[in-house]
Amino acid sequence: MRRGSPEERPIPPDMRYNSVQLQTMVQHIMKRGKKSVATHLIYDAMDLIKERTQKDPLEVFDTALKNVGPAMEVRPRRVGGATYQVPMEVASDRRTTLAIRWILSAATERGGRSFSDKLASELIDASNETGSAIRKRDETHKMAEANRAFSHYRI
Repeated sequence: MRRGSPEERPIPPDMRYNSVQLQTMVQHIMKRGKKSVATHLIYDAMDLIKERTQKDPLEVFDTALKNVGPAMEVRPRRVGGATYQVPMEVASDRRTTLAIRWILSAATERGGRSFSDKLASELIDASNETGSAIRKRDETHKMAEANRAFSHYRI
């Protein structure tokens, strides 16, 4: 068992937009240490967002993260041989992590085109409260609402 939690490493903001959340997205996209490829994909997606919406792409990105991030989730709790799905509030850092994860998985599942195009489309949809990532958030909220009877088992 772990003694204490590991110290949290500070994430420096990205170069172009000076945003820590955008840099976190880059790190989630990155595969096999290829950060320059991940950064290029993100910046291409941001350029496409600016082109399509005529808005500030960072504003669209922040709105998408805020819309997709769940407020409640269910966590399993074992009580007397039975496992209950207990609804819990989501911490802010976990909320952004889940939002990024859901947006990236929804973008990956979209058909055709380049990844930056799919990511731009998913971010625009998420900022407009539509798309697969929003559906995932709604499912999580419905699950928490359905298991509200077990909320007295909070961890």
